[in-house]
Amino acid sequence: MTATRPLSLVTGASAGIGEAFARELAARGHDLVLVARREDRLRALADELQRTHGNSCEVIAADLSDPAAPESLCRALESRGLQVDWLINNAGYGLPGTLVANPWQAHADFVQVMMTAPTELAWRLLPGMHERRYGRVVNVASLAGFVPGTAGHTLYAASKAYLIKLSQSLALENRDAGVHVSALCPGFTWSEFHDVTGTRQKMNAMPGFMWLAADEVARQGIEAVERGKVVHVPGRINRTIKAITEWLPDRLALWLSHRQSGRYRNHHD
Repeated sequence: MTATRPLSLVTGASAGIGEAFARELAARGHDLVLVARREDRLRALADELQRTHGNSCEVIAADLSDPAAPESLCRALESRGLQVDWLINNAGYGLPGTLVANPWQAHADFVQVMMTAPTELAWRLLPGMHERRYGRVVNVASLAGFVPGTAGHTLYAASKAYLIKLSQSLALENRDAGVHVSALCPGFTWSEFHDVTGTRQKMNAMPGFMWLAADEVARQGIEAVERGKVVHVPGRINRTIKAITEWLPDRLALWLSHRQSGRYRNHHD
C-alpha cells in the first residue's frame, strides 16, 4: 500500500451495498481490503478494480458468524502490514420468520454478524486510527432502525437500531482524535438482499420511487462520514418516513408499521 492512498476495509464486499462501497472507494483512490465469505466473487472484484483504478486490493475470505473471525481478520491485516484508515461495517443479511420459528443457533449467528462483529472490528481498529490521528467508520444500519419493529425478521430492526446508537456514541468518543463515525441508514436498495430472504416477488410490487441504487447509497455514505455527519438517511422518501414515524404517537406508528410490513415481509414464516 502506498503512503498516499487511504486503506479501506469493506465487509460484505461481494455484492450489494458492500460491492458498491468498494467500487466508489476505489474510484476515489483508496486501496482496499475486501472481506466476505465468497472468495471467488471477491477475487473477481479485486482484479477488476485493480485493472480499472491501479489500486491495491487485498482479499480476505471470512465468515463473520464465527466469533473468532474479527480477531483472525485483524491478525491477517497485521501479518500483511496493513493499517486500516476506513472501516465499512456493511456485512449483513435478513433472517425470515418469527423468533421461535428459527433455531437459536440461527439467531446467535445473526447477532454475531450484525452486532458483535462490527463492534469488535471497531474496537480492534480504532486504536490505530487514533495513533495516526485519522480514521473513518461507516456502520451500515437501516431505516428499519428508526421505525417500529414488526412481526417476522424479529432481530433485524433491533440490530440496526443498535448500530445507530453505537455509531452515535463512537462519533462522540472519537471526534477529537480525527476519527469520524457515521451510521448509514438506507431504505429499500436494489441488491441481492431480498432474493436471499425470499421476498423478491413482494418487493417487485413496491413502487419504483421507494428504491435507491446501491451505488448512490454508498456514495452518500462516503460523503456523509467525510462531513462528520453522524447519522445519514439517504433519499427524500426515506427521510420523510423517518420524520413521520418520529412525529406519530407510538401506538399509531406501531399499527401502521405492522400494516405496511405485510407488503414486503413474511410475518409468520
